[in-house]
Amino acid sequence: MKQNEYLPEGKISATAAVKEYTCTPEGLERAMLDGIILEGRSFLCDNDQSLHVTVGMFTGIIPKDECVYSADGERTKDIAIISRVGKPVCFKIIDILKDSDGRPKPILSRKAAQRDCMLFYLEKLAAGDIIEARVTHLEPFGAFVDIGCGIISLLSIDCMSVSRISHPRERFDAGQYIKVIIKTPTDTYGRITLTHRELLGTWEQNASRFTIGQTAAGIVRSIESYGVFVELTPNLAGLAELRNDISVGQHAAVYIKNIIPEKMKIKLVIIDTYEGEKQPNIYAYPEGVAHMDYWRYSPEVSDKLIESVFLN
Repeated sequence: MKQNEYLPEGKISATAAVKEYTCTPEGLERAMLDGIILEGRSFLCDNDQSLHVTVGMFTGIIPKDECVYSADGERTKDIAIISRVGKPVCFKIIDILKDSDGRPKPILSRKAAQRDCMLFYLEKLAAGDIIEARVTHLEPFGAFVDIGCGIISLLSIDCMSVSRISHPRERFDAGQYIKVIIKTPTDTYGRITLTHRELLGTWEQNASRFTIGQTAAGIVRSIESYGVFVELTPNLAGLAELRNDISVGQHAAVYIKNIIPEKMKIKLVIIDTYEGEKQPNIYAYPEGVAHMDYWRYSPEVSDKLIESVFLN
């Protein structure tokens, strides 16, 4: 197992390396001595607020004080512990006791794994770095995502895509693995801000998927006094004339009337609307790209500038 891979919780539970360390008492000892970060599923929070975790062939315990790492030493809220029941948790083995039958009973520390993740991974990230993340839950203002070993950061709704949305559930699902870009690195309070829209392509890249005269599928995202915005891709929306028989969230078949790079506009005609089922949010991210210094959404021929500059 690579020691420098601090992945979101849920990513390493089923790996061969974890299974090897957790199938024998000797494997547990080796994992403890080598400081290996492992992962298992928590199945119980007892009256002492300790988490009981399946550790391969064994059962381990994460004491309350070892459940969550806090950079500022703030007291852990009970919800941060009990909300882990039924979910994968990462940990390091800090001791191995024996149960009443003489079987190994590993004592675990999620806090130690998170502290390593913060010190040796997250604090070394620079603005523009692209990392893996896992959506934990959604709020109207953004998505909370696990950026490594259960450490949570906020991806605000305005950074999810260029095409505007009314709620993060229009972009992500809880439990979904995504990629994000570090917008600002760790501050003195251990906070990291994230962005996602730069991973969804520029205006030209998205517009190149369509040609004048085509009829394409889209989603009505907003209705304004001057027209209806229909999303064609997560980073591209076109404008159609107002109609009284449509509503936000409807699926639409739209005729592409014109594509104007200079004005960064796509003119549409709504042919039909219907109530479609929500489709899975699946993204094809740029392959082999681990960092961005600069991203320009708008075409060079456009007077309007939409860009992201990642400074450290």
